[in-house]
Amino acid sequence: MQKGNALVGQSGGPTSVINASLAGVVETALKSKKIDTIYGMRFGIEGVLDNKLLDFSNVDSEVIKALKQTPSSALGSSRLKLQDEHFAPILKRLKQKNIRNFFMIGGNDTMDTIHRVVEYAKANDWEMSGVGICKTVDNDLFGTDHTPGFPSAARYVALSLLQSGTLARDMKRVDQFVIFQTVGRSAGWLPAAAAAARQKSGDAPHIILFPERPFQREEFLELVKKTHAKHGFVSIVCGEGITNPDGSPVSASGTTDKFGNTEFGAMGGTSAAMILHRMLSDEFGWRGEFQVTESLQMCASDRTVPLDIKEAYGCGKQAVKLAEQGESGVMVTIVRTSSRNEPYKSGFGTAPLSEVANEERPMPANFISKNGMNVTKAFLDYVNPLIGDLPEFVRLK
Repeated sequence: MQKGNALVGQSGGPTSVINASLAGVVETALKSKKIDTIYGMRFGIEGVLDNKLLDFSNVDSEVIKALKQTPSSALGSSRLKLQDEHFAPILKRLKQKNIRNFFMIGGNDTMDTIHRVVEYAKANDWEMSGVGICKTVDNDLFGTDHTPGFPSAARYVALSLLQSGTLARDMKRVDQFVIFQTVGRSAGWLPAAAAAARQKSGDAPHIILFPERPFQREEFLELVKKTHAKHGFVSIVCGEGITNPDGSPVSASGTTDKFGNTEFGAMGGTSAAMILHRMLSDEFGWRGEFQVTESLQMCASDRTVPLDIKEAYGCGKQAVKLAEQGESGVMVTIVRTSSRNEPYKSGFGTAPLSEVANEERPMPANFISKNGMNVTKAFLDYVNPLIGDLPEFVRLK
């Protein structure tokens, strides 16, 4: 590792623990004998282009410490997709600030940004280490057991279903169905987490729809009919990115972001939950409701899992340690070291940035039921240690 300064940024959608990773990077870098100054990019890579960099040596240590308990992205985020004309001015700024260590906290697109910037610097004779810190509530990053931010978002979903499911059960003479939509463009980890809310047979949710499985209208309607006949109401959870058999989104939105990702329900489009609501009302004549919480799953600090904060902070620390050891071109990953029946334990590993940037991690087949509309015990064994214990509500006999 060549001694110099370091730069850290946040990108993409936030989580309730992304600032814990930032604190891990900053606190470790401030103590490093190989890093002189640690700068923060304001609004992701745009901060480099606009020369809006925060010198963390001027930030009170108590503020940095408190970042661990602060949701959203303290430095500000960005979804700028780098173009060829961006690289020369970025490298110029990196040289001006003597940046030899480049850290970013984010998902697939962020890892692609790190990889491209470091490769460009290398091709232009600028020695610089680039290490990514994994982050996304979607939990779809390649190479890691789970991503910081997912456990807390999963708990948000599970608690929401535990409470809204209780409401739906008691209001079934008024509303015969309820649909809860989670974020998650192409992976079903978050809608699947709703299953952790079940404590007894018949508890919500009854049906879970995943982006990994094509939405089959007739099979869905038949299961809804049977479930309603059995329980008197139907609780449904869907991922925002569920698609029809031809690959088109169930959501009516055709809007995409700068990376070409569909923005479900954006720009006045219709969400998947709204489409399903209309479908059930038209088919059965029932009254029901839909619940779309959008980005609240990414910033609900009141539902943050302590384990999530600990691992997010640890990922930030590990990124600096890897850079000190001369590692580059990798993302810090979380490795589960305990088996199914043991108390949960984890450590850290790495995955190549090039692979993370170009791969997604959908729900494995053994986590989804045969009919494609529920989870298996294997998934619950995976997710329950991450979510933690949920409250138990009494019910009248």
